[in-house]
Amino acid sequence: MSDNRPNRLSVFKTYKLYVGGKFPRSESGRVYEVTDSKGKWLANAPQSSRKDARDAVVAARKAFGGWSGATAYNRGQVLYRVAEMLEGRRDQFVREVAEAEGLSKSKAAAVVDATVDRWVWYAGWTDKIGQIVGGANPVAGPFFNLSTPEPTGVVAVLAPQESSFLGLVSVLAPVIATGNTAVVVASDASPLPALSLGEVLATSDVPGGVVNILSGRTAEIATPLASHQDVNAIDLTGADPALAKELEVAAADNLKRVLRPQPVGGEGALDWSADPGTHRLTAFLETKTVWHPTGALGVSGSSY
Repeated sequence: MSDNRPNRLSVFKTYKLYVGGKFPRSESGRVYEVTDSKGKWLANAPQSSRKDARDAVVAARKAFGGWSGATAYNRGQVLYRVAEMLEGRRDQFVREVAEAEGLSKSKAAAVVDATVDRWVWYAGWTDKIGQIVGGANPVAGPFFNLSTPEPTGVVAVLAPQESSFLGLVSVLAPVIATGNTAVVVASDASPLPALSLGEVLATSDVPGGVVNILSGRTAEIATPLASHQDVNAIDLTGADPALAKELEVAAADNLKRVLRPQPVGGEGALDWSADPGTHRLTAFLETKTVWHPTGALGVSGSSY
């Protein structure tokens, strides 16, 4: 039986940045070729400029007040909705991860499943981390002394180079789960899963600007972010040792919090499939301590 369907042109996907809840092309108009592990062309990804980085910081700062001011429980609901949508686009991410990391379909499926599970893990921590790192402090005197965690602010996140999806979510989710907003620099060679994540975030309940995703040359984008006066912290996971040292020096100018990278190979290397623990949740939190007099109860003068 012959196939009488007319020949069709291939419809290639156009990947764009995700900034302020919108999908701009790079301000410079530049793109670069993204290939799979065998060198086969996959797509042209936007190559972000310094201007794109600055625009992303402006968007993140604008979104910070509303996101940090939301209740922790509400943030958890919003993040869980993202996990639902990731699950709905599972097949797409399996294909993109397989191509990006040179994995078989079954191994890529396991990575995507672990990524969705990781997002759910952090969604569940939004209203619990305060109980771990906050508390009432015993003091000598008739006072309540209460310590509570608060988000640091705008966090620049250099996503892992070798783990395009699981590693990406492992560094991004804890930042926004604790009320920060993020400017993410995707994996240089494998940015497509990150750019597709932007599409998921745009159609979820996450307010525009809470997460901003840039693709391009990590060093070119990270340099202005490290020295930016309105960026409060930076995660250097995706930087090589030489670049990390330069960025750490630049970040010192306005006393940014800096999360240093860990080695990719050998002893002490990051294992993105391992139990993430809570250290990334606490990395970009500040502690606010409040004193308040207990007052007196009744005519006896007794106190709390």
